[in-house]
Amino acid sequence: MSPTALDPVAGHHDSFSLPNTNGNRGAKVHATARRSPEGGLIKVESDSTKYEEGGIRAKYTDRGADVVKGADGKFTVKKTEKNYEFFTKTKVGNVGLMLVGLGGNNGTTVLATHLANKHQIAWRTKDGLQQPNYIGSVVRASTVKLGVDPETGKDVYVPISDMLPMVHPNDLVIGGWDISGVEMDQAMLRAKVLEWDLQRQLVPHMQGVKPLPSIYYPDFIAANQADRADNLIPGDDKQSHLEQIRKDIRQFKTDNNLDSVVVLWTANTERYADIIEGVNDTSENLLKSIKESHDEVSPSTVFAVASILEGVPFINGSPQNTFVPGCIELAEKHQTFIGGDDFKSGQTKVKSVLAEFLVNAGIKPLSISSYNHLGNNDGKNLSSHKQFRSKEISKSSVVDDMVSANHILYKTATELTSENENGEIIKKGEHPDHIVVIKHVPAVGDSKRAIDEYYSELLMGGRNIMNIFNECEDSLLATPLIFDLTILAELITRIKYKSLDNKEQEEEEFKSLYSILSLLSYMLKAPLVKPGTEVINSLNRQRNALEQFLKACLGLEHSNDLLLNTRIW
Repeated sequence: MSPTALDPVAGHHDSFSLPNTNGNRGAKVHATARRSPEGGLIKVESDSTKYEEGGIRAKYTDRGADVVKGADGKFTVKKTEKNYEFFTKTKVGNVGLMLVGLGGNNGTTVLATHLANKHQIAWRTKDGLQQPNYIGSVVRASTVKLGVDPETGKDVYVPISDMLPMVHPNDLVIGGWDISGVEMDQAMLRAKVLEWDLQRQLVPHMQGVKPLPSIYYPDFIAANQADRADNLIPGDDKQSHLEQIRKDIRQFKTDNNLDSVVVLWTANTERYADIIEGVNDTSENLLKSIKESHDEVSPSTVFAVASILEGVPFINGSPQNTFVPGCIELAEKHQTFIGGDDFKSGQTKVKSVLAEFLVNAGIKPLSISSYNHLGNNDGKNLSSHKQFRSKEISKSSVVDDMVSANHILYKTATELTSENENGEIIKKGEHPDHIVVIKHVPAVGDSKRAIDEYYSELLMGGRNIMNIFNECEDSLLATPLIFDLTILAELITRIKYKSLDNKEQEEEEFKSLYSILSLLSYMLKAPLVKPGTEVINSLNRQRNALEQFLKACLGLEHSNDLLLNTRIW
């Protein structure tokens, strides 16, 4: 059963079909939940941007530089230009979001947030009446510099959600799967994330809504999750499981009159799957291994394959290696979108910013030590070593690109050689010591404590220690990211491009972007990228890439901070 309903006549969500539980309804709409004006907020007047029936055409020049290092150690730089045309379909249509892990802390908070905003349910706190909102969403609650007001000379900023036509989170139809069959009102109470007065008002909206049965392979998640596993697709046949999930996606789309669906994993962290030749190394081998119910095919990979075969985007919000090589190859073959891994909600965001600040300031971090404790079910699952190892891997790589970008502070692999225990010569660049610890403390619930120590080298052998204590509510940080990932993934399904560097390319048909959604990196700890390309963890570069892409789809150049007019006569 879907927790939201469509008006069968108008094709829009009926916000008034559910009972009014008290006088707190009808709160003023928060700025993060406002709708764009009809026809959109922005219109670009330019020869490179054309508005036509059904879409926006925009020409864009991607400028860069090729750098070649000579034998003498000097660099030769050659400026490059590549020309593209983007077409963005402007009709959003009806969009569904299917969550794997619907009954967990994140899943229940996503549904509750959606319903509270959709029905304008305000609630009482000790500080007064609280409005529902989408604070924490990059798309809904942050802005982009569009340009400069010619009269005042001041910068003009607009919400990211107004850059291009995007689905409003209030309009999503939300459903999904969970290994726990508890109805959503009880799952919300179990999660203990939201204020009681809000929960009380949401109960009538969430009663009777039960997640679809999911798949449960005990070897992939902690044994302490077994007591929740009472809502399962029967049997051990992984091919049968795959077909059932595909059927669920099709049925959800049909039942709710949807134009598109996004599937997102927000279930338990799994252990890493072993990459085995002949099992999951190619798309053909992976599909064969699913048919044979091979032990090394994880639940998340089955969901990813089902989504790929159904032609819907799949986003992995946990740290495990869902996208084994065969899964990536399958997405490429079907030109279907995949993105991951692991929500970047709190400590890792801070770490990527602070590490970049230190390195860019010419200060050398020698060690980064991170300690976490939390009490929700995610913390319980991560108390198992194999599942924690997945999280440790996703958290530990977050400073790699910042370090490798500065060969003045850190010696490169070509400068360092060492021997391993077998006497083999290995080359590895210098890197700060980096440890991550996560402990489960049930008493603190969804409130996560994160403690970081940054130990750095200063001028003339000096030392600097920075300690950060961060207390945050885990699901209230992750939930906005789920909305962002869904909104942006759906948007990208409506964007096509073609190259314009020669006459032959200009005459080609528009095509979809590459299957791996690296544009979503800002929201993810361990960004999945196109094979053979470098991972970017710098939060500033990730944000700039997203902004620049949205502007490129409007034919706009990316705003820079040169402010040349203020630096010349």
